[in-house]
Amino acid sequence: MRIYRHFDEIATEHRGGAIAIGNFDGVHLGHQAVITAAGQAARDNGVAWGVLTFEPHPRMVFNAGIEPFRLTPFHIKVRHIEDLGVDFLVVLHFDAELARMSAGEFVDDVLMKGLEATHIVSGHDFVFGHNRQGTAEYLSQRGQTSGFATNSIAQVKDTGSDIISSTRIREYLLGAKPAEAAALLGRYFEIEGRVAHGDERGRQIGFPTANIELDVNMRPAIGVYAIRAGIDAGADTVWHDGVANLGYRPTFGGEKPVLETHLFDFDQDIYGKHLRVALVDFLRDEKKFDGIEALTKQIEIDCTDAKQRLGLKKTT
Repeated sequence: MRIYRHFDEIATEHRGGAIAIGNFDGVHLGHQAVITAAGQAARDNGVAWGVLTFEPHPRMVFNAGIEPFRLTPFHIKVRHIEDLGVDFLVVLHFDAELARMSAGEFVDDVLMKGLEATHIVSGHDFVFGHNRQGTAEYLSQRGQTSGFATNSIAQVKDTGSDIISSTRIREYLLGAKPAEAAALLGRYFEIEGRVAHGDERGRQIGFPTANIELDVNMRPAIGVYAIRAGIDAGADTVWHDGVANLGYRPTFGGEKPVLETHLFDFDQDIYGKHLRVALVDFLRDEKKFDGIEALTKQIEIDCTDAKQRLGLKKTT
């Protein structure tokens, strides 16, 4: 998948394509329906399949200093879009200048002149342009007068007939329900980052951990999770079972949240490597222990519980 940072630099083979447009935070099952609809239009018409999105997320521009909320920071979003088989991705830098662009200018300059799009697919509630004046209905009207096809995708619902949304997924994660979040994402929610050196207390008590600072990652419920993790290698990532504590390490007086991951039957040196950690199941809340011995006993219990939960997940 080729990535473009400017709409006026699109290669000839990607002009005239079918384009899915949206923020796509989470690339959940609802977003996937929009993107794959553009893919179907591309195949039907023998054109390139593209996605147009925005970075940073507009909420980060309009609400500076907001707590991390994104389900998929940029590089994670790119990976999941690429996994769908998209030909090219256009990433527009969202700033005050782009926010001032009218809906008409966006269609004229970006979609028509820049991408020469022949088909535009969006969610039914997608809005764009200054003061959010552009809508799916506006795109349809412009398409009729300007010669490109459009369709908007209705809200995708889960098996319980509830709407799939990034907001619901965040609520599940904050509510310590990673399995419910995974059902809407179509995969487990992941936290990833560079493995950093810690104080090595885990290694000293027989449970070495790979530590990741959360940084731009959304912060799910604090606590202990059954996880699967692997060094990022795209589709070739090798996954390992494990247990992780996401929290402040109150027994040792931690001041900022860290994800500490212990992998079962694993002894490789992975400091500095990019680790992906998928949250499979929530085990318990984080708590402070009266010393190392009590903490070690609880970790042993957590490991046993995690292995059982992960084993059940593999057979269901």
